[in-house]
Amino acid sequence: MPLLTDHDLFLDGEALILDKPAGLPVDAPRDGSMSLENHLASLTFGFQRWPLAVHRLDRDTSGCLLLARNPKAHKRFAAAFEAGTVTKRYIAVLDGVPAETEGTIALSLKKVSTPTQGWRMIAAKAGKAAVTHWRKLAERDGRALVAFTPETGRTHQIRVHAQHGLGFGIMGDPVYGNGEGPMLLHSRFLSVPRGDKPAAEATAPMPQTFAAAGFGPEHLDDAGL
Repeated sequence: MPLLTDHDLFLDGEALILDKPAGLPVDAPRDGSMSLENHLASLTFGFQRWPLAVHRLDRDTSGCLLLARNPKAHKRFAAAFEAGTVTKRYIAVLDGVPAETEGTIALSLKKVSTPTQGWRMIAAKAGKAAVTHWRKLAERDGRALVAFTPETGRTHQIRVHAQHGLGFGIMGDPVYGNGEGPMLLHSRFLSVPRGDKPAAEATAPMPQTFAAAGFGPEHLDDAGL
């Protein structure tokens, strides 16, 4: 089992931000396969307590994941996510190129389930409000590198907003896209306010999988990301 101790992006007495690898679920799957929980004992960095994840990233999403190093910090960080004061920025490669260069997607989301397809999120007026700002960073070979800044934190929000709001699924998305190859969705930046203390924040490097689609770190540098 590869260790995650070299995946830390930010570390102090109350916060740990990891660069979570794609393919690693945060919560233990029902089939008993590996998850973040199997790594917690190795992520104490001198503390006795195991850190606790404050939020979630989908199994196939990589990048910035915040863990709290004590219960009080976990409570404060969770409240910041609930209040919407946390800044999150994602990057993704879409299976198509939006005509516009930037915009805002406001589509409420609802969870549905069927015996054959299992559960998924859909755009529905009766769902929970969800808002995502987006900006096209680059395009190549009929695909686009896009930055997403969600105002809300609904399940699968960016994945559904890409498909229904922009008309193109994220490359490799097994539910809302074509499911071919790895899913190219990455939590690039995370900043959590901490009152009088400096924010706990980190930037996760672009994964190598993006290069296979023709996009590299230079595209983020050019966009100031």
